[in-house]
Amino acid sequence: MNQTNQTDQTTILVGVTDIFFYTKVRDALLSKGYRIERARAQQDIAEKASATSPSAVILNMNDETLNAFQALETLKADTRSKTLPILAFANHEEVDTFNRARALGVTKIVSRNEFSARLKDLVEEILAVGVRGEA
Repeated sequence: MNQTNQTDQTTILVGVTDIFFYTKVRDALLSKGYRIERARAQQDIAEKASATSPSAVILNMNDETLNAFQALETLKADTRSKTLPILAFANHEEVDTFNRARALGVTKIVSRNEFSARLKDLVEEILAVGVRGEA
């Protein structure tokens, strides 16, 4: 295995505090060769986005501990992170959450079920958007 390529791994900042859900996300993404940086609290989002230069961010919009809406506002206010592709998920019946997340600039928001079922594909989709520079 060529170790020089390993330093160039794509880092995904994951804002999910539920340990079981985070483990599922981590295992799915690590198996595809991504590096994972976990944000456990709201202040971690900006700090880790700045320190690790992730290629994308995943946010659980229903995470009370994280305050994903505030995290989104913080990311979009910083010139270094405002263009990061963001994949968000929420309970499917929360139309207001979906609308507010879109208004704050998420690249894509899906239901928890779709997120669980299509995680790898969804990450590939938002990374492709990030490369093209479109939202």
